[in-house]
Parts: sequence; C-alpha cells; structure tokens
Amino acid sequence: MTKVITYGTYDLLHYGHIRLLERAKELGDYLIIGVTADDFDKSRGKINVQQPLEERISAIRATGLADEIIVEEYEGQKIDDIRRLGIDIFTVGSDWIGCFDYLQEYCKVVYLPRTEGISSSEIRAGQSSLRLGMIGYSSFLKKFFRESKFVNSVKIVGICVPKDGILKELKPEMELYTTDCQTLLEYVDAVYIHSSPSQHFEQCKLAIESGKHIICESPIAMSIKECEFLVELAKNKNVILMEALRTAYITGYSRLVLLLKAGKIGRIISVDAVCTSLSIFGDVETNMKWGSLETWGPTAMLPVFQILGTDYLEKRIFTLKDEISGNLDMFTKIDFTYSSATASIRVGNGVKSEGQLIVSGTKGYVFVPAPWWKTDYFEIRYENPLDNKRYFYQVDGEGIRYELVAFSNAVRNKTSDYYIGNNVTLEICNVMNDFGCKKDNKF
Repeated sequence: MTKVITYGTYDLLHYGHIRLLERAKELGDYLIIGVTADDFDKSRGKINVQQPLEERISAIRATGLADEIIVEEYEGQKIDDIRRLGIDIFTVGSDWIGCFDYLQEYCKVVYLPRTEGISSSEIRAGQSSLRLGMIGYSSFLKKFFRESKFVNSVKIVGICVPKDGILKELKPEMELYTTDCQTLLEYVDAVYIHSSPSQHFEQCKLAIESGKHIICESPIAMSIKECEFLVELAKNKNVILMEALRTAYITGYSRLVLLLKAGKIGRIISVDAVCTSLSIFGDVETNMKWGSLETWGPTAMLPVFQILGTDYLEKRIFTLKDEISGNLDMFTKIDFTYSSATASIRVGNGVKSEGQLIVSGTKGYVFVPAPWWKTDYFEIRYENPLDNKRYFYQVDGEGIRYELVAFSNAVRNKTSDYYIGNNVTLEICNVMNDFGCKKDNKF
C-alpha cells in the first residue's frame, strides 16, 4: 500500500483545494491530510484565517477524500509524521516548489500543479473588506495603520484628527483626511478610536448613533454609567463595540488564562501585575497627556478581572501626582481584596519598574517576564523545579494585527465579548470612575 500525505490550512475550502486533494489521492492508495492548527498558523504569520480548526477539519472530512486526518501543530512535524506513519509520498502544490526538497531524505516529494485563478487569499481579498476610519491624534495611529496592512479583511480608508497638520504624514495614504468626525463616519463602516480617554464616551456615542462598529482603546468611558449606556446603545443599534486591549488577543496570554482556569497551579491566591514606562503618553501638539492609570490601568486590570473575576470586596488606591503638571498621576497602586484571594496592580508614567505578571496558586505559580502584556513566553513553576513548564508563542506587531482580525471576525459573527467579557469592560470603567477621573455624564 502506497501512503500519501499532504498538508494545508484549507481555509474557506474551494475548488482549487479539492482538485489538489483529488490529484494527491491519485498518487497512492491511502491519503493522509494534515490540517494546520490555529496556533501554528499564527506562528507562521497566517493571521487572516477565518475558519476555526474544527470547521476546516469538517470541510475536509466532508469531501470524502481523506482516509485519515491529522492536525499539524509544530514546526518540523512533517518529518515526524512521515517517519511515524510510514509515508511513501509527500505532496503539496507547485507554489511551494523547492521548499520541501529536504523531505526527499525520508520519502518521495511531488509538487502538484495548482488550479490557477483561485486561492483562499484571493477569496478573502475578494470579499468586501471592512472600511475602517481612525479617530485620534496619537502617533500610535501610524503604527496601527502599518499593522492593518497585514489584515486583508480590514482596510483603513480615512482619519479624523483634531486639527489639520497632526499626523500629516498619513494624509497621502488616506482616501479621506478630515478634522470632522461626522464626515469620517459617513465614509466608513467602522472606526478605531485612540484619543484621550476623556473623549472616548462622546466619540463612541457619536459613532454608535451613526450605526458604525467601534474598536476603542480602553477604557471606553470614564464611568460605569457611561459604559453601561454605550453597551446598551450598541446593542440596540446592532453594532459591535469592542475594546482595543491588545494583550487580550495575543495567543500566549489567552492560553495562559485558560491554563489557570484549568487549575494548573491550583486555587489562585494572588495576581500581581506591573506596567510602567518612562514615556509620557499623549500628544504635544494638542497638549493632551494621560495619567498612569489612564495609560496602563486597563491593561494591568485585565488579568486581575479575567482570572479572579470582578466581584472583589474592596479596593485601596494609592497614587502620586506628577510634580510638574500637578493634575496627572505618575504612579498608581491599587489593591483588590477578594473573599479568598488578593490582587495588586502598579502602573506608572515616568516611573520604571520590572513589568512582570505573577499569579500565585496553591500548587505553584506563573511567571510572565517583562513586558508581560506582550506575552510571548511564560513559565509555570512548582515546588520541584523538574516539574516546571515553559511556553513559547510568536507575537507579531505587538498584537495589533490580532485584535484587528478579532474585530473583523466580531463584526462578521455579530459578537464582541469572546475575548473580553462585558463584566470586565464595565469594571474597568468603574475603577476609573472611583479613581476620580470621571467627567459629568452626558447622555
């Protein structure tokens, strides 16, 4: 019996895929099809995959061409599979000619001609991209724009800035460059908001009332009442309101939370998160600067509320004001007390500390080194060091491209709380409210 193996992502399974698999089937008596896992695709830079692994496997199974289906989960697995499964022929499309010649040491390698004029990438590109506008003044918008080019389901077409001249280097690349938010909203399907947190409520409210989907830097409002109003308004208008908390969409961080919920370190006793920077965030031209809690608070609170929940008994806030401005906090520490656990966050602008995340449990603890909010590596440590486990994940573009993919998927699937629950969003705004940053509610 001649065994044949081939691999692919098989996103949005189409005629080209099927023709390739039919030709692979003709090469032997038994066809094994390897479907790449979501994490492995991300590690290879394939972030535009629209279907989860289960759907892609089901589509392959439905063709009736596979005698066996396996999941490809790590680099180098092809050699392991060929040797373990006794493969005679490895085959793949001709667009990979030369890339897998190294496998000739283990089996015959056959490159099959592709069906011209069709591919998953072309299908995704042919679908209408979400026309996205940007609102704000931070130089971060330039980075956001560059990263958006890696996501083919989103196209940034316009920008709204407070006054002409800010971020003018982006002007040649935009279809629309304006200082009027309403003009931008009439031109796009959705908006990304990266402005002063004090402006988020009004900007989100305007966008929702215009029927536009929103991805907004956290916090989306400076009080829980304003946040509740926005969440309800978005629901009534049938639009997506999503927080741009990049950490939540990074694979390493989301896997960490799942492992903790699965009891890998026993019962959680404490969560300690530190986020600091010597930089002062804001914009010189508009003279809008952000305090440490506005800048880092939502990120630091994310693991606290996702791991321990939002039903804490009390919180204690300690803060130090910036001596120059006198009205911005340069360092803030918040302690949360739960019925059987505790948590602490420390955030600072113009203050530097070790930006790590430590989660302590009854069986061990998790250590995520600085900068933990870009989680590409973490360790689970136990009493016996021989039991320790290390986890590595690829992170590209600081997580921006991942949150954009999540946002476009949320718009398509009409759900936005998969990564960040509404209870977390609301409690972040509640803390901001109690900190004393709340503006008068405006409904």
